[in-house]
Amino acid sequence: MWKWKTIIEPFRIKSVEPLGFTTDAERALVLKQAHYNLFNIKADKIMVDLLTDSGTGAMSAMQWGGIMTGDESYAGARSYHNFEDTIKDLTGYQEVIPVHQGRAGEKILMSLIGGKGKYVVSNSHFDTTRANVESSGATAVDLPVKSGLDFDKPAPFKGNMDIDALNKFIKKTGAKNIPLCIMTVTNNSLGGQPVSMENLKAAQSVCRKHNIPMFLDCARFAENAYFIKLREKGFSKMPIKKIAQEMFDTADGAIMSAKKDAFANIGGFIAMNNAGWSEKARQILILTEGFRTYGGLAGRDLEAIAIGLKEILDEKYLQYRISSTEYLGNGLLKCGIPIIRPTGGHGVYVNAKKFLPHIKAKNFPAQSLACQLYLIGGIRTVEIGTLMFGRRDKKGDFLPADMELVRLAIPRRVYTQSHIDYVIEVFKKIAKHKKDIKGLEIVQAPKVLTHFTAKLKPMEQKIEIRKPKAVSCK
Repeated sequence: MWKWKTIIEPFRIKSVEPLGFTTDAERALVLKQAHYNLFNIKADKIMVDLLTDSGTGAMSAMQWGGIMTGDESYAGARSYHNFEDTIKDLTGYQEVIPVHQGRAGEKILMSLIGGKGKYVVSNSHFDTTRANVESSGATAVDLPVKSGLDFDKPAPFKGNMDIDALNKFIKKTGAKNIPLCIMTVTNNSLGGQPVSMENLKAAQSVCRKHNIPMFLDCARFAENAYFIKLREKGFSKMPIKKIAQEMFDTADGAIMSAKKDAFANIGGFIAMNNAGWSEKARQILILTEGFRTYGGLAGRDLEAIAIGLKEILDEKYLQYRISSTEYLGNGLLKCGIPIIRPTGGHGVYVNAKKFLPHIKAKNFPAQSLACQLYLIGGIRTVEIGTLMFGRRDKKGDFLPADMELVRLAIPRRVYTQSHIDYVIEVFKKIAKHKKDIKGLEIVQAPKVLTHFTAKLKPMEQKIEIRKPKAVSCK
């Protein structure tokens, strides 16, 4: 059988919306008015929006059909039971709690297990997970493998947890002070890199030995399962659903933002087998989100999520998804743009620290590059660096984060190859004049989740005044 080299989108486009075309002058004004924070820019002023893949995907005809048939009953809606049955079948967990999005699930879970003197360990926490851990009084601890921090050297599973470091941390801290281990699949903070099944099982073994519950942050579980199929021995012929089920078997529960791998525009869930935790979680749910069978969601949203969780298991789609991300990564590498290698599942991560070495971490090189991408091409991305993860000293000054990345998160089933080619072209133009890019300074910033609402300005140019040399007249 002939094997085609071209991987095409396994769908047809049925509905379209216009892009936000702007002039150079207009973008410069918009960026200034937004205080150099891309979250403040109106969507109709964006050409290609790579800020996030969360809730920005295109729903299928089947999902739109589910929107029309959604049951909006306040309690016990048919759509909730479809949602519950789908998640039970996929994960094997018997307690299923709907929430309006992933961070709501994080908030509820941390309300149950967090507190001062406690530590939540992870391969890497993302921003809202870390914020919810720390708002409970607990400390978020990242234990990534060393290869995950070597951005230039490819490795198959750079999203893994360092199991030796986990054992040492438990010995140092005491298991009783660690109420939860969270494995993020794929590892968002470190480039959307996958976690191997072997690593999940190793983490499970350590956690069970010390009676530490382990949860998956499974927003991108299907992309992770596809990487396991491609790269891990013994899984090449296994269906994606079965790989995913084996992943869920390694954990005691899961939190999911259904705005990623479930193709939904809103929604999420907490799922587990711990009936005690589940009962307490449902009480908090009723206080903050809604009744136990809708959790802040409309019935139509529950229906769309249930359908999306089935559609994501299509291997033809996953092949296209991973290949299209790789296409962007390869295009940037050809232009000399340093990225995390290999490319991950949901996006490409540019190493701004390496690309803009003349900008110090305290002046936010990744945010500076993100602003330049908008200024030159109307492209919106997100900084994962000192603005997002930097700590503050007693004076309030930012302490540098370990990395300075710009994430280009690709919405699912939204952009075509020509859009991606345009992104590469913009980077190519920026690369020619990268030494002219200036850093940024903080004008105003909150203490929690700084990057969402911070106000910045370009660094003031320091003019060096030199005394004129004495001229001798002979």
